[in-house]
Amino acid sequence: MLDNVAPEVGSELAGEAVADNAPLDTPIEEDFRVQRLSLAWDEEHKSVVVEAHDGEDDETDEEGASSTSMMQSLRVHLSPAFARAFSQRCARAVEGGRPNCPFCGNPLDPSGHICPRANGYRR
Repeated sequence: MLDNVAPEVGSELAGEAVADNAPLDTPIEEDFRVQRLSLAWDEEHKSVVVEAHDGEDDETDEEGASSTSMMQSLRVHLSPAFARAFSQRCARAVEGGRPNCPFCGNPLDPSGHICPRANGYRR
């Protein structure tokens, strides 16, 4: 998207100039789990808009009455350079992830995992 809408200010070099490679603060505690994620270009402000939503959860009480909880969401506006730096950091995080099991395709834990294709035996 950045290559199409902001090729110069959203370039690889612009992303590297503002790169944030610091480790995340720990402990990492989630505020909510993202179920829907959207990405858009705001032409008026010349920025990338990232929206994350947890979706709506319908909860049922003991009498069977349904109540809708408040949806949590987050909206972030990023300049093209910061959006490029963010995408580069995300790509590095995904590349550094756990390898997939050659049999079932699920991620491998360092201690192995219970593989469904191996009849529940640990690989």
